[in-house]
Amino acid sequence: QVQLVESGGGLVQAGGSLRLSCAASGRASRTISNNGMGWFRQAPGKEREFLAGISWNGGSTNYADSVKGQFTISRDNAKNTVYLQMNSLKPEDTAVYYCAAARSSFAGAGADGYRYWGQGTQVTVSS
Repeated sequence: QVQLVESGGGLVQAGGSLRLSCAASGRASRTISNNGMGWFRQAPGKEREFLAGISWNGGSTNYADSVKGQFTISRDNAKNTVYLQMNSLKPEDTAVYYCAAARSSFAGAGADGYRYWGQGTQVTVSS
């Protein structure tokens, strides 16, 4: 079993930045280094939305059009941690943010492609 724990969420004013972290732990945590990782978010009353994905070695990234140029995903396999740098935040970015470990070495946009999920961290952007 792999546990993913997100941190770094909170309250920020519009135009501000946050950096989310997702730390993997557990007996199988070593395998996370071989898996793609992704970030999703879910706002109240809305479906879960893919934001960004990164391949096992960080060599490939992909983003939803809605956050391209605004969010940056990265990873540090030595620390079993994935990051999401969020800049120029807007009130519509308010949501619970989740990280997830993909079933393969790459990270697509479909939620079905992910095996492990964190509990989420709340991000609230005030106007």
